[in-house]
Amino acid sequence: MVWDLVIGTHNGKKGAELADLLAPYRFRIVTLAEVEQAIEVVEDGESFAENAEKKAVQQARHLNRWVMADDSGIEVDALQCAPGIYSARYAGPNASDEDNNARLLEELGELPLHQRTARYICHVTVSDPAGNVRAESHATCGGRIRFAPSGQNGFGYDPLFEVIEYHRTFGDLGPTVKRALSHRSRALRAIIPQLAKLKSSGTWKPDQATPP
Repeated sequence: MVWDLVIGTHNGKKGAELADLLAPYRFRIVTLAEVEQAIEVVEDGESFAENAEKKAVQQARHLNRWVMADDSGIEVDALQCAPGIYSARYAGPNASDEDNNARLLEELGELPLHQRTARYICHVTVSDPAGNVRAESHATCGGRIRFAPSGQNGFGYDPLFEVIEYHRTFGDLGPTVKRALSHRSRALRAIIPQLAKLKSSGTWKPDQATPP
């Protein structure tokens, strides 16, 4: 038996990251890029939690399927926790990862490394097909912002985000280490017991939805 779960993102790298983390738990994973009927949800919440809930609940109701959505971003202490919930569009509505990284470096200027502390944040929400929130988790990962990108792995701000204990960025460290340390991995590990309980209780039926 497998349990149908839509990952509420069009971001292929994020979807692959979440699918890898959930692979041992017998979920059939698809992203919104693979679902023709998916809608665009306006992320106008005032927190990561609000945006994650909007993306999960609205998409689940529309698709009549279980949906997991996360909202994540980076907060930089020297920038009064910016870019925060605007992380994906820090340099504008259609900004690329490179655009956002360039703006972050410009905003920080020549600020010394010890003042470039930051944290990645992730909030995960799971909604049932009726739009009821069934599980939530929240996690962070602390680090600091380098003066220039380093590494080819990951996405978003990963090439700039240095994990202090390793003295390397997520871009350098690669997917195996990131799965162990990242904000998203920690949030997902925290939500898995909740998903298991939903499955074992019969609340979440296997093969409940028609595949795309």
